[in-house]
Amino acid sequence: MRAFLLATLCLVFAAPCMAQSADTDPATKDDVILFFRTMHSHDMVQKIMEVQSKAMQQMFRDQLAKDKGVPTDFDRRWKKAMDELIKGMPLDEMTQAMIPAYQNHFTHGDIAAMNAFYASPVGQKVIQELPEVTQEGMKEMMPILSKYLSEWKDKLPQEFDDTKKAPKSQANPSLQD
Repeated sequence: MRAFLLATLCLVFAAPCMAQSADTDPATKDDVILFFRTMHSHDMVQKIMEVQSKAMQQMFRDQLAKDKGVPTDFDRRWKKAMDELIKGMPLDEMTQAMIPAYQNHFTHGDIAAMNAFYASPVGQKVIQELPEVTQEGMKEMMPILSKYLSEWKDKLPQEFDDTKKAPKSQANPSLQD
């Protein structure tokens, strides 16, 4: 009888540990893979890369125009380079490498809720429209970013000149020889 009572008490106290809800269970590798499939992650990465490529092309074109002129075959060469970059991108390996980060930050319940949203009509619309929204936003943002980077680039040499003038004791010891 005593053994039965002890076993029952152990089960009562251990039950909450065994009955964790899906909201607190860690996300499994399969949970994350399903999420990536729901998000059409391979397609999305390729579309985003294409959008980023267009924005970067314009930024490089503007910089070349300021510096030394844009080569006549710039667009053709840029497109070829970006097509090769996107085509050769190791998406499967990148996806596998990302799984632990998702597992560290999201529970099984989190992933299930995200899957439910992105599988819904509104979630699918977000997935469908996001690359174009990004492209439009980047188009509007690029002049601001270009101006900022140009100003930052001009300040950078001055920052390093100031570092050379600073006494050794004030400089970062980890950067000294």
